[in-house]
Amino acid sequence: MPTEREYIGIANRFYSIAGFPRVVGAVDCTHIKINSPGGSNSELFRNRKGYFSLNVQVVCDSNLVIRNIIARWPGSVHDSTIFNDSPLCAQFERGDFGAMVLVGDSGYPCRPYLLTPLLNPRTHAEEAYNNAQIKTRNPIERLFGILKRRFPCLQVGMGLKLKNVPPVIVACAVLHNIALSQNDAVLEEDTDNITEESVDQPISIQSNQNFIVRTTLINTHFSF
Repeated sequence: MPTEREYIGIANRFYSIAGFPRVVGAVDCTHIKINSPGGSNSELFRNRKGYFSLNVQVVCDSNLVIRNIIARWPGSVHDSTIFNDSPLCAQFERGDFGAMVLVGDSGYPCRPYLLTPLLNPRTHAEEAYNNAQIKTRNPIERLFGILKRRFPCLQVGMGLKLKNVPPVIVACAVLHNIALSQNDAVLEEDTDNITEESVDQPISIQSNQNFIVRTTLINTHFSF
């Protein structure tokens, strides 16, 4: 993840997308197809789409650089479970990233450090917030398309033993970052045939305390 010295630059680049402040990363999960691992736990790897997969959590910045990746959870596991169990969640809970926040889709719970869209916006300010939030988290969707275009094994699946799949996924992430550093980009239009579809239901059970930062942001920054 970014160092404290990098916060302002990253937040400014995210802000330039749609005026959403203090964002240090966009988070989402994507499914990587695998063969059935067999055994009594094999069905844990079958996702809601009906195929076997690993559910991989990724955080990227606005330049599509991968800042954090977790590639070990079965396809049936909910995105929010992966985040809640991650070291990244513990870091945000401790306040390691100060006032910086992540943006995610409605598959995640809204928290002071993880801002999600409103399911039923009712005011102009809420609609403005939702529009900005969706545009600001767009880099993670673009990243998944580019990553799977760059490394087709992430799109079509891997016939490797289960224990060998996570290292390959992480290696692809590292190579992607190296390619970006060398200006070896994949053209955006080449990713049009690769789409990301959420397989998780929206999170709706949340405490009022988790909404405070989002509500304050809506009332102060998007109310005009």
